[in-house]
Amino acid sequence: MIDFAAYALSGELDLNRLAGSLGFPRRYRWEEPMVLDLASLKPLTGDRGETKRVYLYYFGGVVFVNCTEEEIGSFFWSMGHHAEAFKEYPAIRYRDEYSLKRGDGMEVTNDVATMPGYDPAYVDTICFVIAKSVALERIEERVDQVLDEMETIIALLDRGKLGISDRRLAKLAANVLTYKYQSISHIMVLEKPEFTWENPVADRLYLTMANIFELNQRYNEIKHKGETLLDITGVFTGLAHARRASRLEWIIIILIFIEIVIYIFELLRKVG
Repeated sequence: MIDFAAYALSGELDLNRLAGSLGFPRRYRWEEPMVLDLASLKPLTGDRGETKRVYLYYFGGVVFVNCTEEEIGSFFWSMGHHAEAFKEYPAIRYRDEYSLKRGDGMEVTNDVATMPGYDPAYVDTICFVIAKSVALERIEERVDQVLDEMETIIALLDRGKLGISDRRLAKLAANVLTYKYQSISHIMVLEKPEFTWENPVADRLYLTMANIFELNQRYNEIKHKGETLLDITGVFTGLAHARRASRLEWIIIILIFIEIVIYIFELLRKVG
């Protein structure tokens, strides 16, 4: 039995910078995880067997293999000296657990996968899927928070009030664009691991797990919500510009009125 524990950090990880900080400078491709030995924090390659290890992904996913809670906490504490994102533990709320065991055939459920024999590609596949799943959970919650905030503003607008400052509007727009970027770039939902192209069984495992964890559906929902939020933000931006233009018009009218009053006052003073 192989046990997995996945966590989602609040943002992406710069694996190249992290590798330099850990003392083994190398270049990681966007889709390539950093795999570290839990005890030495040194990179692992090839078949890692039963070694306790951790997978780190650019999009902020962290997956532990065969590690206890104490070992996980110790890892986060040690890595906190190398990257601020790791200092979030134990406040991290986005996490999931999974298991892999050997059996006569292939059976995949929400919490365990049974595979015939052992292949290191199975471990890599499971780490990739559950890392994306918890990262999607993080984005889903943040998008819902922005939607809730938008609903409050829409309720005010329904009563004839546009109670939102330009600064708050700009912040909301930035949040929407950030979530849209994260859902597309960070999670790589529509991309399969390279090794699955040469391993039919691992490819089948990936597709089955992606379907069980509803990766594509969740991605499409986030994408739809992001587009809706952008549309709403666009409406608010237009209303804010109209409000600002209306204020400028009134300021101009008031200034003209003041000039007329001053002019009349000067005429009256000369006549008097």
